[in-house]
Amino acid sequence: MGHSFLCVLGVFFLSSLLCRYTEADKLRATLTAEETIIPAGGSVTLSCSVEASAGWKFDWFRRGLVYSVSQIIKDNDLNGVLRVTEGGLYSCRGRRGDPVFHTETSIKITIEKTVSIKPSMILRPNWPLIYSSETVTLRCQILGGGGPRWLYEWSPNTFKKAATSSEYRIIRAPGSDSGEHSCRGRSGYLLTNWSNVIKLTVSPDEPRASVRADKTIIPAGGRITLSCSVDTSDGWSFDWFRRESKSSQYVKYNNPDSVSEGGLYSCRGGRGDPGFYTQNSTEVTIEETYKDDGIILESPVHPVTEGDPVTLSCRTKQQKLLSSVFFYHNNTLLQNDGREELKISAVSKSDEGFYRCEHSGQESPQSWMSVQVRTAAVSSPVSSLFLVLLIVGPVVGVLLIILLILLWRCRQSKDLFCIRPKQSESSSQSSTTNHGVNQTESHVYSSVLHGDVSLYESIKPHKAAGNDADGSRNVKYSLSELRHLQKKKGAHEPEEDHVYCNVEKLTAEKKEFRSNICNSLL
Repeated sequence: MGHSFLCVLGVFFLSSLLCRYTEADKLRATLTAEETIIPAGGSVTLSCSVEASAGWKFDWFRRGLVYSVSQIIKDNDLNGVLRVTEGGLYSCRGRRGDPVFHTETSIKITIEKTVSIKPSMILRPNWPLIYSSETVTLRCQILGGGGPRWLYEWSPNTFKKAATSSEYRIIRAPGSDSGEHSCRGRSGYLLTNWSNVIKLTVSPDEPRASVRADKTIIPAGGRITLSCSVDTSDGWSFDWFRRESKSSQYVKYNNPDSVSEGGLYSCRGGRGDPGFYTQNSTEVTIEETYKDDGIILESPVHPVTEGDPVTLSCRTKQQKLLSSVFFYHNNTLLQNDGREELKISAVSKSDEGFYRCEHSGQESPQSWMSVQVRTAAVSSPVSSLFLVLLIVGPVVGVLLIILLILLWRCRQSKDLFCIRPKQSESSSQSSTTNHGVNQTESHVYSSVLHGDVSLYESIKPHKAAGNDADGSRNVKYSLSELRHLQKKKGAHEPEEDHVYCNVEKLTAEKKEFRSNICNSLL
């Protein structure tokens, strides 16, 4: 019985010791801080306590460097309150009794000290309003920070921890980047003040440039001024474009401050690197006043055929084609959008009438356009001319050949002539002139040099079968081919290369006929 009692008493005592040890092992001091950041030149208050008991004293610990060991800075503190002015990692524990019993050390609290340094936040480029496709850079500058190597903290808290870079680059800015931005530096348990605030607005819309002109009509020999802008934003440079008409291509144009040419003008804004561009502005029409104050409607002079295409245009007297022109047919406006040319793909009789054009308040004289009906008999001038040439050409060619032959024959005939035969009045004359022909008849010979070959006209006596009592001498003409005579000149030889008229007797009825033949040779 006694042994049993002793055993129970021992177990109770041991259980009490174990329970007491477990309770002490779980007992931990609690550390609280009214603020975790010490303002520049100020302090914060720390409090240490042990719950559900009294009679405690407190020991205080601080780690001043990030990688150092905690050191006791104060012990046997009765109040459990500590005011600190330095940053660091703070903790505490409770103690009481003799021998001393210690609680577990409290959870550590980081206290940071603010130094009297204020960084500068800079926006590059300095555009408070940016667009979602643009890129900007925020820069945090810390001046006078001494030796600490700063890390950078951004607000809004884009990064979960401080970054080593002093720049924050916003690429293709999303709408979430809109708002107030600032920065500060952090080094160990030191903090700078927050920088100045930059308010950034990110617009999801694509901007459009706008163009303005002080005048829309250029005076004769003068100039006007154009200006381009992008609303509620800065930092733009501008590109200018010009075209002659709505159907022509844009051409990049310089010196928009001084415009002396008419046309359609527009602009766009660009900025940044990489470049960001706005939409092109709406076009502004600039009209030019010409010195001669005259415009001309260019239209067909001759009647046009139904179904043919026709183009009308408006030009200056210097033949410069005008754009933004209004065309009228019989004083009725054909179109009100303004264009460079009036094109009729296939004219009809209803298109006939008076036409005029208007440009910059100037009107051209009226011009009549006549339209003729197309018929099967009507052919184009080109085909008709071709047909005439096809018929006339060969005829003219043949006539030219015949004319050339006649001219050649005429030239041959000019070199020949014949002297008519005459009857001798005396027998003595007949005998002196007779050359190998019957002596009872008279002959006269004559010739013209005609190269190496000659033609002889011979006149031979002809004896009539009937009565020849009248004693008349008739001649008969014939043409014989000459042969080349040798160049032997005798007393009774005919001269070289002559034409001879040979005479013979002929009947009275044929005398005149043969005489005409000789005359034709002359």
